[in-house]
Amino acid sequence: MRYPALLAAAASLALPGAALAHARLVASTPAANATVAGPATIDLRFSEPLLAKLSGAELFAADTRKALPAAVAPGSDRRLLRLALPGRLTPGRYRVAYHVVSADTHRISGGFIFQVR
Repeated sequence: MRYPALLAAAASLALPGAALAHARLVASTPAANATVAGPATIDLRFSEPLLAKLSGAELFAADTRKALPAAVAPGSDRRLLRLALPGRLTPGRYRVAYHVVSADTHRISGGFIFQVR
């Protein structure tokens, strides 16, 4: 009788690890909800190495949407996605929407907001 309970406990511990296997955003520059001077780039750091050709982002401001050129930064263990901005950002509120694919080939998307003063 103890073995089924022990097996169930072991299985429940194994499942959360599988759910955490996908890449997740661990940091960004500018940070979410930050107010900053106009940044030159946007950096997104992920928990897993990324497949650069399948990853990208868009920048939204007011009623405009702009695809941002994205590249995995050299020397970052393929975990840092650097987004090139179209020029100096004017003061206002911006939303970054990203999508990335890591080595497990699952597409993950998300976003955050920051403000330029």
